[in-house]
Amino acid sequence: MTLPTRREARDEKRRSAKPTDRARRRRLLWIGIPSLVILLLLAWLGFRVLTVKTSLEAAQASLQDAQAGGDVSSAIESVSREAGTAASAAGDPVWRAAEVIPWAGDNLRGVRVAAEALDVVANRIGKPVIDMQRDGQGSILSRALPVIADGGEALAPLTAELAALETNDALIGPVKGGVVQVSQVLSGLQPVLDLLPGLLGADGAKNYLLVFQNNAESLPLGGSAASQTMIRADNGSLAIVGQASSTTFDGIGDVGVEISDALRTLYGVTYGTRINMSVTRPDWPSAAQMVAAFWNKRVDKTHVDGAISIDPLALSRILLATGPITVPGPEGDIELNNENAVEILLTKTYEWWDAYTPEGGVGSDAFFAATAAKVFEAVSSGAFDLKDMAWAVSESIDRGSIMAWMEDPEEQAFIESSGKLAGILPTDNSVETALGVYFRDVSASKIDYYLRTSIDASMTCADGLTRVTASATMNLDITQEAAEALPAYVQSYRNGSTYYSKHVFFYAPPGMEIESMRMEGDWVKPFREGNMDLGRVVAPFESRMPPGSTVTVEVTFVGDGEFGPLSIRSTPMVKPTEVEVSDTCH
Repeated sequence: MTLPTRREARDEKRRSAKPTDRARRRRLLWIGIPSLVILLLLAWLGFRVLTVKTSLEAAQASLQDAQAGGDVSSAIESVSREAGTAASAAGDPVWRAAEVIPWAGDNLRGVRVAAEALDVVANRIGKPVIDMQRDGQGSILSRALPVIADGGEALAPLTAELAALETNDALIGPVKGGVVQVSQVLSGLQPVLDLLPGLLGADGAKNYLLVFQNNAESLPLGGSAASQTMIRADNGSLAIVGQASSTTFDGIGDVGVEISDALRTLYGVTYGTRINMSVTRPDWPSAAQMVAAFWNKRVDKTHVDGAISIDPLALSRILLATGPITVPGPEGDIELNNENAVEILLTKTYEWWDAYTPEGGVGSDAFFAATAAKVFEAVSSGAFDLKDMAWAVSESIDRGSIMAWMEDPEEQAFIESSGKLAGILPTDNSVETALGVYFRDVSASKIDYYLRTSIDASMTCADGLTRVTASATMNLDITQEAAEALPAYVQSYRNGSTYYSKHVFFYAPPGMEIESMRMEGDWVKPFREGNMDLGRVVAPFESRMPPGSTVTVEVTFVGDGEFGPLSIRSTPMVKPTEVEVSDTCH
């Protein structure tokens, strides 16, 4: 056997060692390259997460700035930009792939869906509508209708997905908080987007009665239902198709609305026979249907799909958003703005026209009709400040100056879920213990421009019982001399300026009974006792008030069971009612 040379031995050793080194290097490559890729993907995902976080925080800051009184249009622009950036980053393929990772994936999905939802709201709905409002091309509703419909359809699955994510236990605190916050916004917005096209006539024309209440003659829901305007919505286009005033319905009598003997006892035999008194019962759905019945019997047979109530107090707030309007007056054009609208509509008109005369009635009716038409034109055109309009509407709804009723059950259910917009009292005390305190003028006067009111209510708990005590004070803040100088239409129809007849109705919280009553004043007493309405005990009082006089009535209600925090529902008065609430049970 020939021994290998030294060189041959080295080559043989190299050949025998080579597979081992190659395998080692291969293993290193198999481990190193995927690790590097994973690190790069994680770095990229981290960058995307940071992008989304930064954009969503910036969007939230813009929204908070708008809520604090900042410019709404600028906020929408900022939210649109930041939401688009966040949605784009969260829609990255790497992000979506990472959503399959246990635990972390749920959090990534929650952030992505929230970002995409905000993107739809801002960029597919909000910004296009804002752009339409600013393009100077007139009414935006018909143009915005397809945008709203398409945006609502795109948002629906995201709204559902976020609602499901709210209960996901895998979400960490910051992500869960963001998901819940966005989901709560969408839960209120989605029904609006779903219902609004139909309300605006996308599926066929809709007819709505706009009922104008006169707070100078107070009734529980606001004031005399003095004038009505029929508005038709047809595929987003709004038009006034009819107008009427209380004189239109003189002598009409019964309009076919069923009224129980108990209600006629409580509110008087004329309830249901005069349109101006249709808002006597503190329940807007029944009042709205009564007004519709009056319209159908005297004006025309137009099917009424809904009714919206508005008063001069709401109108003055709306004029802050639209700017002044100009309407024909007795001696030339008159400017109505947010500072003078209430005074002109509730006092000056009675100085300019004597509505007891045929000529005066025609003049004042024409003035109110022109005012309604001008305001409608300004609102429907979209030519208003968004921030001011949002405040005007929300403030008016909260104070009872704007209410809505829809015949369609789904639309009405949404309105009722929206709180005070429905103009109804809660049927139980689970969320709040709502006490109703309502004022009513029975003088056929317009004296309540000078009436000042206050309500002081308290809730106490002891020995398993809950007590609610409420006092209502009325002060007729005008001298006898000044009252005698008022136009005849403002004074009491029967008693001139001698005295004015007033009612106060206390609607007890559900489940409570009257325990005691107290009265202060020269002529005040309870009347029509033993009343029930809307599932509540009712305590009514009547009084006679000369100019300058003050009347106070007080009731204590008692009951057992669970009662939520005490709240007050009351009549929107010309001079806002001063309300004090004390609740030692919560």
